[in-house]
Amino acid sequence: RTSLILDSLLGAPLVTLATPQDKCGRDNHQQRRLQHHPNTWQSKMEDLSKRNVHQLKEELRRRGLEVQGKKAVLVERLKAAMEQEDHETIPCEAEKNKARVKDSQENEMQVHPDEERPIQGSKERSRHGKGDEQPPSDAAAPISMANEGTLGKRTHGNRKEEGEDLVENDAKRRHVQVEMEQEHNQTHEESMAERTANRNVECPYLDTVNRGVLDFDFEKCCSVSLSPVNVYACLVCGKYFQGRGPKSHAYIHSLEADHHMFMKLTTGNVYCLPDGYEVVDRSLDDIRRVLHADFSEDDISALDESPIWARSLDGNEYMPGTVGLNNTKHMDYANTILQCMMRVTPLRNFFLNKKLYQHCQSKVVQRFGELVRKLWNPHNFKGHVSPLEFMQTVSRETNKRFNTDELADPTQFLSWLLNALHLGLTDGEREKSSIISRCFQGNMQVTTEKGSVSGKPMSKDIVQNVPFFMLGLDLPPTPLYRDVMDKHAIPQIQLFTILQKYDGTTVTDDPRTGRRTFRILTLPAYLTLHVKRFSTNNFFREKNRTIVNFSIKGLDISTYLPLPKAQALHAKYNLVGNIFHQGPPEGGSYQCHVHRKSDNQWYQIEDLHVERTLPQVVSLSETYILVYERKGAC
Repeated sequence: RTSLILDSLLGAPLVTLATPQDKCGRDNHQQRRLQHHPNTWQSKMEDLSKRNVHQLKEELRRRGLEVQGKKAVLVERLKAAMEQEDHETIPCEAEKNKARVKDSQENEMQVHPDEERPIQGSKERSRHGKGDEQPPSDAAAPISMANEGTLGKRTHGNRKEEGEDLVENDAKRRHVQVEMEQEHNQTHEESMAERTANRNVECPYLDTVNRGVLDFDFEKCCSVSLSPVNVYACLVCGKYFQGRGPKSHAYIHSLEADHHMFMKLTTGNVYCLPDGYEVVDRSLDDIRRVLHADFSEDDISALDESPIWARSLDGNEYMPGTVGLNNTKHMDYANTILQCMMRVTPLRNFFLNKKLYQHCQSKVVQRFGELVRKLWNPHNFKGHVSPLEFMQTVSRETNKRFNTDELADPTQFLSWLLNALHLGLTDGEREKSSIISRCFQGNMQVTTEKGSVSGKPMSKDIVQNVPFFMLGLDLPPTPLYRDVMDKHAIPQIQLFTILQKYDGTTVTDDPRTGRRTFRILTLPAYLTLHVKRFSTNNFFREKNRTIVNFSIKGLDISTYLPLPKAQALHAKYNLVGNIFHQGPPEGGSYQCHVHRKSDNQWYQIEDLHVERTLPQVVSLSETYILVYERKGAC
């Protein structure tokens, strides 16, 4: 029935979906249908062939049928439904014969109501077995017509069963995709069940793990394909390989080098190759703690309460948070900035809790958070950390402005890093608040005198409120005379003297920006001061070696600068970090002094070397950047 309806609607060749044994009954039904209304049926088929997919789906929805599939499937489905409806409305010949017999019997009973019908008598005699009389000839016709009616009923039943088969076949076609998905899920569950069953099997290669060669500080890329996707670390040799399938680099390495223990760097799961089962053993938890350091709120709050010492694999002790940073070539400018930022307690606590920024899309934020957790991790295998992975991200983000091969200015790197972290945490909205702005941002009033800027006519002074992360301090020129020992005299200057630049009355004359005055309106929680020691001319770079005398504890800014009353009450600061430069201006190295709160000690750090120093030595250095913490800021 489906094929006849669709073919007449689409004008396509006749396609029969029924089984061969039902073909005869289908052809008889088709002939009867065309005899009753050939023109109407043909017009329906032509109209169906002209419909698009959307119209076919609407028609199927109206009939409550499935609407998934291509146009041919939709047409076939609608064709079956229309033929089913047509079959219910077209009476078959047997049914009409049965109706004629019933009418004739009723007419006969109305004409001879008192006479018994021959068929009833025949039925009674055959039922009780009385007599051998044959029924009259006129009674044979009703029996024959009754038999034909029974045959018609049997044929209609067969066709009904045929329609049920068509519906069943259509349902099977609709659920093919569901069955395929179920089969795939079953296969996946079987594999998961097999892997889970193997979890309790003790791996014979656990003793081949070599923790001394494991280093997770480098960029996590395959050592063969250089791809960062799906990377595994060989726990025997420490190399990175991609994948663990039969054709992957990790699988091939396991066969060639006879190394079988591999850890997935994103999850920390360990697999045995080439067998492919997962290894679950508590002895591997220390490797996971190194790979993914995790800190609870209690761990973070206890960092400054008492000194914490840890022991590396080689037996040496180190202090988490005050560890050396590896310098591949010219990374000392970045290492000193990172060491000083670890002294900013709110910043450290924020990045130790990775839940606070796990949804941040900035790569700089994520890499900086990983580095902070490594620096404060008490479970490291080594007593130092390499910031190479973080610096590679910085190099890409800055188009190699800050890299590991060339020496850069720490103040420029600090300014870029603070702005990059702030914009990354606020999704590029500078006006929003972040942990960076809450720690480092202050506010000042800048007044530019009228007529002092060349090329910009101004009728009055321009007053602006400008936020800042760092304050620049100018040093006086170095004297050219020599002392009695025929050596250059090293001048000294007090910090409050060069801080008078921000008292609101001292004029700073710059050919590019004009004559300006600066006045502090709001002090930040962490005050960063930059002493401008280097100057560059057309021939060389010059360094001003003037010693700046500064206070380590109890620096009261309100005694040197006029501040609003609300700010004057919270203007006392203690030094937590000092970056200084040693060597010639064209080269040299940057080092730092940092204060450790847990034991109230000062340490001098030069890349990997960490040693205790006296606070009196801190103020004698050629300071370049000073980081002060306001009392009560934590």
